[in-house]
Amino acid sequence: MVNTLKLPVGIDSFEKIRKNGFYYVDKTKLIERLVETGGEVTLFTRPRRFGKTLNMSMLRTFFEMGADASLFEGLYITKNKAICEEYMGRYPVIFLSLKSVEGLDFEAARYRITELIGIEAERFGFLAESEFLSENERERYKAIIALHNGMNAMDEKTLISSLQVLSQLLYKHFGQKTVILIDEYDVPLDKAFQNGYYREMVSLIRGLFGMALKTNNCLQFAVLTGCMRISKESIFTGLNNFEVLSILNAQYDESFGFTDAEVERILNDYNFKDHYLEMKEWYDGYQFGNTDIYCPWDVIQYCKSLCVDATAVPQDFWSNSSGNAIVRRFIDKADVSTKNEIERLIAGESIEKDVSPELTYDEIDKNIENLWSVLFTTGYLTHKGRTESGKYRLVIPNREVRNLFVKKIKEWFSDVSKSDGKTLEELSSAFVKKDTEKIEQIFGDYLWNTISIRDTAVAKEKKENFYHGILLGLLGYKSSWLIKSNAESGIGYSDILVEVPVDRTGIVIELKYAEDGDLDAACEKALQQIEEKDYVAKLKQDGMKNFIRYGIACFKKVCKVVVE
Repeated sequence: MVNTLKLPVGIDSFEKIRKNGFYYVDKTKLIERLVETGGEVTLFTRPRRFGKTLNMSMLRTFFEMGADASLFEGLYITKNKAICEEYMGRYPVIFLSLKSVEGLDFEAARYRITELIGIEAERFGFLAESEFLSENERERYKAIIALHNGMNAMDEKTLISSLQVLSQLLYKHFGQKTVILIDEYDVPLDKAFQNGYYREMVSLIRGLFGMALKTNNCLQFAVLTGCMRISKESIFTGLNNFEVLSILNAQYDESFGFTDAEVERILNDYNFKDHYLEMKEWYDGYQFGNTDIYCPWDVIQYCKSLCVDATAVPQDFWSNSSGNAIVRRFIDKADVSTKNEIERLIAGESIEKDVSPELTYDEIDKNIENLWSVLFTTGYLTHKGRTESGKYRLVIPNREVRNLFVKKIKEWFSDVSKSDGKTLEELSSAFVKKDTEKIEQIFGDYLWNTISIRDTAVAKEKKENFYHGILLGLLGYKSSWLIKSNAESGIGYSDILVEVPVDRTGIVIELKYAEDGDLDAACEKALQQIEEKDYVAKLKQDGMKNFIRYGIACFKKVCKVVVE
């Protein structure tokens, strides 16, 4: 029987999922592990879109006073009755998600943080009238509330101490220490780095976290999540009660993302088990600790697509929902050696690198090795074990991320080539003049200077598409030319058709990837295809009078050009 539960695309509220009939992959074992082995302050670092916010919402729902036990019926944690009796609904919980903190300047980002803290404080409105608090303490609470409405948004002292003070007031009211949950703690730092106010944001976050997590006697425990582990010297100075659990730790390795068994269960529940192999190819491949992990955002999105259309094909869901500036930044900085390493990764090979477990954002650009580490911690690369010397064997996790790299390489190449007008003018002229040597020289130089796609895992047609895209981008420099890609012509679809207004010249270009390295044979095959499928027909229909037919063959970074 097909599951009738709705798929929770973009829903990160545990309560909403459980109350409103959405499908839930049980991650409540995380509660048991935190209670049994967790430290006073625990930081989980995982890439974006791997279920961090939903897990934090689940923790809040479980530990917070007045917890609704029915929301956990049938889930793993209810098997541990001792933990449920001792911990469920026992604590005041402060929950703060910083994922929405951004701004073009520090004041805008800072105000958003004050607003979020004020909104969270308003959940505890009873503190304003609490008989357990002194008049002075009630006034301190009202000052935190005022952060939300902007009355004292510039009060630095109130902001820095707000989480600590709020936990103290809750402790005094309830007689129970407070749980603090901070989701996506590093987003404000990321945005600050991108927009030029990093040091100001570091100072703010260091003060806020230091008081709440380091000098807080009213803290039961705290959990933080983020994408990157920022060095202790930068944010967590002096925090000795602090445990970091990154994607390299085996502990909690199944708590974020979906395991293979969980994906199989989802596919079976919705009668999509025939799509298992494509799901694995596109969205699997991450290594968290000792466990193979799928990106949950992708899995849910693709299953939702299949519910709507049984013929739906996989898409780049995760990469299209995340900021990919880091990949472009990396490609921009790549030297010849790094470009070669990128080619090897896209070809399905691994490269050996040291991975820095913690960085500050202002260290990212100091050298290319730091960028490798960032790509790894943010999910664009994963690892397949270590060498004897301790280096990690880094790989691209799956087809989706490989597509992203190829897309960013094409964008980078397009931007680089657009600034090279003189050379592109020579290339365009060479096509009209039938100067095959000049075409080979210029096109070949671009192939050598770009990052080529030589992925052994994909079909020849995919490789041809890469070279096709590069040549299309180069010819696109001529704004007066009409250029058509994969246009229907004759009895097929030609790779590239060009209509040159001067002398009404029509150019047909057919590209082939010479898998065996025989460029001459590939060129001959291309010209034969132009003739057999009458690709000139479309040009004739459009009024072209003179026709030039090119067969172009590529192999890795070498090309051969033949004109009929």
